[in-house]
Amino acid sequence: MEESWDFEFLSRMVDSLVSFLSEFVDDWLANDMRVAVFKILFSWLIISLVAIHFAWKVYGNTVNDMYYRQGTGGQNGGTPDTAPHGWESAAGDAMKTHRE
Repeated sequence: MEESWDFEFLSRMVDSLVSFLSEFVDDWLANDMRVAVFKILFSWLIISLVAIHFAWKVYGNTVNDMYYRQGTGGQNGGTPDTAPHGWESAAGDAMKTHRE
């Protein structure tokens, strides 16, 4: 009994998808203004995604290195874990000037 319900649900989903696709193809082949606007916007979206993909392939390592620097600092190149916090520095530390 459960299998017939699954088959019925699957059959309805496939029918809905086929009817949507056939209506979409009919609209795609029509030469009205909304289809032309849709084609332009869809092309713009695809070109933008392809450009982002290629830019990430070229500059991805550089961007990644900017956010995850290697060194003795924290995860993002910040101060080490043992750094004094604000006014809690040792009294013997000299005040840094602008030149230093």
